[in-house]
Amino acid sequence: MSRKGRRGLTPDEQDLWGRVTRKTTPLHPDRHQSIGSIGEEVPGNKPTRPAPDPVPTFRVGQNSSDTMLSRNLPPGLSRSLNELPVRMDRRAHAQLKRGKLKPESRIDLHGMTLARAHPELNQFILEAHAKGRRLVLVITGKGKDRDDGGPIPVRRGVLKHQVPVWLQTPPLSHVILQVSEAHLKHGGTGAYYVYLRRNR
Repeated sequence: MSRKGRRGLTPDEQDLWGRVTRKTTPLHPDRHQSIGSIGEEVPGNKPTRPAPDPVPTFRVGQNSSDTMLSRNLPPGLSRSLNELPVRMDRRAHAQLKRGKLKPESRIDLHGMTLARAHPELNQFILEAHAKGRRLVLVITGKGKDRDDGGPIPVRRGVLKHQVPVWLQTPPLSHVILQVSEAHLKHGGTGAYYVYLRRNR
């Protein structure tokens, strides 16, 4: 049944309302409490909302002053590796960065799943250390762009990003002295130099 118009309170309803209001203590005595017709808003009962903050003006071509986003972005993989402290001989490290040192052995993880690549990498690094090798090359590839346009972005080069994590955690971290991106002639950003500790 639709309501075509608002009706006023009957005398009985007004009497009941009067008895209720006499027995209650108002929350805000300074406000005028009254009742109108059914469905009508009662003045003084509507909560007041604070005015919204004004939107700052922005002109096309103007530089944004908010740089929080750029400061909060995590550093890229190359930058993170370059910022690691140099724990090997500095002269040897400089030669390593220029591609002057030749890796003594290498492993190619191209096309492997994470589940297969992890044990292969562990075995390779630990065996190389046991044989007294100092510099090895781990090839991951740069990765394929597998983003299918879905709502969740897919990281390019899963192995490329995961291998440095494995190299910096046990059991491999105990035998590794330095990890660095390879020089272009040894694979560039698709490979890593791994400089091992001396086998004692």
